[in-house]
Amino acid sequence: MLNKSGGGGQAHLRYDDADYHILVPGTHVICAITGRAIPLDELKYWSVARQEAYVDVHASVAADRR
Repeated sequence: MLNKSGGGGQAHLRYDDADYHILVPGTHVICAITGRAIPLDELKYWSVARQEAYVDVHASVAADRR
């Protein structure tokens, strides 16, 4: 993870296999399934192929099923 500091809004990230890179600084990203905000320091689940973040493992599985 690179440079978590920045504005207080939504961050825009590039998701890689083991990490992500901040393209636009912010404090959170939005879960692609639930729409909930995910603070960057709590972000653990994402898809490299879809370039999406997920709030938890259940949202990640739901994304795989859609």
